[in-house]
Amino acid sequence: MKIKQVFTVAATNFRQWHKNPRVIITFCLAFILCFLLSNKTVEFSLRYDSTMQIAEAFIWTFGDANSILLSSLLLVMLFADMPFISSGTPFYLMRINRKTWLLGQAIYVVGATAIYLLFILASTSLVCMRQSFSGNIWSQTAAILGYSGVGKKVALPALVKTLEMSTPYECMSTIFLLMLLYTLLMVSIMLVCNLKKGPIAGVIGAFAFSIYGFLLNPENIKAIFRLPDEMNYKARVAIGWLSPLNHATYHMHNFGYDLLPRLWQTYLIFGILITICLGSALSAVRKYQFTFVGTEG
Repeated sequence: MKIKQVFTVAATNFRQWHKNPRVIITFCLAFILCFLLSNKTVEFSLRYDSTMQIAEAFIWTFGDANSILLSSLLLVMLFADMPFISSGTPFYLMRINRKTWLLGQAIYVVGATAIYLLFILASTSLVCMRQSFSGNIWSQTAAILGYSGVGKKVALPALVKTLEMSTPYECMSTIFLLMLLYTLLMVSIMLVCNLKKGPIAGVIGAFAFSIYGFLLNPENIKAIFRLPDEMNYKARVAIGWLSPLNHATYHMHNFGYDLLPRLWQTYLIFGILITICLGSALSAVRKYQFTFVGTEG
């Protein structure tokens, strides 16, 4: 296997972005989603006539599990044609083996997902740019949200432990990495299902993964079973370990005083699951039946 061949396959997929309606629609919808989700933070800042750190719109917006879930679902549209068979695929398969071809697809998925999340980060920063600053310190808006409890009233996930134990850029980087790992796991499951059962199974697998995370939510469990406070904490800890979506949520981690997973444990769990999916995909591609009819368009 040659590394150059792997990256050549990935580059071929990126070249197909040129004037691709699905790619354009995905990024347009991502910008609209960022505007709608972060607009609450911007309005709060304007209402209190306070400034914002430029990364805070991203932090407060995507520190919430539901926002992460919505943003990840748009990737289903971006990767709807997985495993990315085009008119050039027969050419590559004549010169490289299936394993190399699939690893090229994996590199493309990682790169495309990272670009998508960077676009989301840039979009949220753009929304709040007029009243923001770039210094690596928390803003007046963050202090009001975190310490006054107003954040809970306006449904913004601004927590005191976030302010006290990190800086804006550090927190932003952590949330970005958590989102990247979560979305890569979802797309990896989508790829495995696609290779084994077909495109429809891939989409179903991605949605099933997302629904599982949405349903396995502490607030949902508390409401359904009407748990007392003591049992609610135990359920929160259990769900924090069992739900990939909660692993992707920044404040659902142990910062020194509870039993939730620590960040390094989340990174390890995501890494193991993604590796298992990649191994399963490499095994499935050996028996995958390629269909090239209609790939010229």
